Parts: sequence; C-alpha cells; structure tokens
Amino acid sequence: MSVARDEILATLRRSLGVNGVEAPRRAAVEDRLARSPSGVIPKRSQVTGAERLALFKRQAEEGLATVVLVPDAASVPAEAARYLRDSNLPATLRIGDDPRLAAMPWETTALDVSKGPSGGGDLNALSHAFGAIAETGTLAMVSGAENPTTLNFLPDNHLVVVAAGEITGSSEELLGTLRARYGKEKMPRTLNLITGPSRSADIEQTLILGAHGPRKLHVIVVEG
Repeated sequence: MSVARDEILATLRRSLGVNGVEAPRRAAVEDRLARSPSGVIPKRSQVTGAERLALFKRQAEEGLATVVLVPDAASVPAEAARYLRDSNLPATLRIGDDPRLAAMPWETTALDVSKGPSGGGDLNALSHAFGAIAETGTLAMVSGAENPTTLNFLPDNHLVVVAAGEITGSSEELLGTLRARYGKEKMPRTLNLITGPSRSADIEQTLILGAHGPRKLHVIVVEG
C-alpha cells in the first residue's frame, strides 16, 4: 500500500512540476493548518437563539430522533424517567462519569442508574453531548470516561442531554468550539457525530433501524 501511495504522489508531483519541498508551498500548508479557515457556511445555518434551536429540533426529528426541551438540568432525570415509562422500557440507565450528570437529582426518580462503559448488556443509556449542530440535527459526542463511546453504540435506546447554548449553527462552528476547548494538540481520541438512531438500507433498500447501534435516540435539550 505504501509503495502504491508513493507512486501516486510522485506522479502528481511530476504533473504539477513540483517536488514537495518548495518553501512557498510548505508555508501555505503550515499557514492553513495554523488558521484552520472555514469553508462556505450555508445560509440556513446562520441563525441564532430560538431560530437555531427550532432548526436543530426540526432537523433531528427529520432524522427520526425525538426531541424534548426542559427548563434546566435538574429536570433531566424526570424527563428520562418519563421517556422510559412512556416507551414501556425498564427503568434502568447506564451513564458515564460526567460531573454534569452526577449533579442531577437522580434520587428523585425510581431509575436504577449504573455507571461506566457498556459491556453490551445495557438496554438504555444516557450521555451528555459536547454540543450539537443545528444545520443537520447532529449531536457531537467526544470520547472519554465522562461519556464512554460504548454508550453511543451498544444499548438499544440512547438518551442524550445537550445544552441549548452549546448548539452551533454549522459543523464548522462546532469544530471551532472543539479546537478552542481542547487545543489542536490535545483533541479527544474520538469525535462521534450522531444524527438520529442507527439505520441501514443496504439490503433491498429496506430501512432497518438499529442496524449498527441504537434503535431509538431521544434528545433532551436543556434550555437554562
């Protein structure tokens, strides 16, 4: 594979009449990496406030997720319990070590909450998103002990909390926020962008939910 790659790159350099070590070209690359310039931002994502929140909700629901707005973080446990009850699901949740989730009043519900990565035997999980993208109704999930990546894929039902103030209009804005929060040299190991429940139509063009992950995705947006 390496030999083929080298041959392809050598052919491209010959066609361009360059050798890859020209100072102006290397300076241009270094400048672009340093500035991380954004591309063209679609007009529909250039919204703020209530309009941005409405766009995220509409796009997420078109992706077959369900979305509920709650006034503050303290309301999350009651909403999670309501969703599981109304969906006729067991009152169990697997969560990570996120301090924002730990501070919520889970004791006010009858939920059986366990912590840590999923080993594949959990029916329901709840995570806290890093942020979200209104343009596509997408959740941004960073890996780590606070919100284990296994919770994004193994349980059948995934509940995700996201703060309204952390919903950006476009993916470019979200990535800018990620770079600012972590720094270019300390990015999270994994960034999962999730739009709706898992699905596939590979077999006879028939849409199947839960093909590679959760069958249901419920988003709890904290407005306060």
